[in-house]
Amino acid sequence: MKKVALLVAAALMAPSAAFAHQAGDILVRGGAATVSPHSSGDSVLGTGHLEPDSNTQLGLTFSYMVTDNWGVELLAATPFSHGVSTAGLGEIANVKHLPPTLMGQYYFGNAQSKVRPYVGAGINYTMFFDEEGRNALEGDSVKADDSWGLAAQAGIDMKVTDRLFVNASAWLIDIDTDVTVNSTNVPAASGTYQTSIDPVVLMFGLGYSF
Repeated sequence: MKKVALLVAAALMAPSAAFAHQAGDILVRGGAATVSPHSSGDSVLGTGHLEPDSNTQLGLTFSYMVTDNWGVELLAATPFSHGVSTAGLGEIANVKHLPPTLMGQYYFGNAQSKVRPYVGAGINYTMFFDEEGRNALEGDSVKADDSWGLAAQAGIDMKVTDRLFVNASAWLIDIDTDVTVNSTNVPAASGTYQTSIDPVVLMFGLGYSF
């Protein structure tokens, strides 16, 4: 997040030149997107809360410029896969998810700016699937409920050509889920655990405006 903030600050002081972010443009961005959870929640058998690890996948965003400064964006990605651990038990599950996020965005500068920093706010829907127990919970039933939450964003586009640009962006996403475990291996672990994942999502890549 600090790196993104520094990029945005640098962009505000950068010189301007022709660029193609203006009303009616469609902006497509793609790159490496890393979900880094910052989790908390109920403890499992006193061994600590559920902690998903970080994962990197192909991230895609699609933006439409409503005006020269206002846009809407949809975040999509290939499915993220996370090992889930507790401090005392190690990895006990694996879960996959998709986090489509719809944002309203404000772009600083104007259509002639060489660099366009932006901020956004919106809503996230996270769909969990293919949950499975691992190690101590191997073969046991693990289920995570889907989540709705708020999201905030900061990013920057930097011109390469009139249509091609480099992008760096970050999201803060509120993801809360109930994880239900039905274990025959460790019956005492059976139950429902409230878990806040609240990841930072960082994406670096290229974009093209149509």
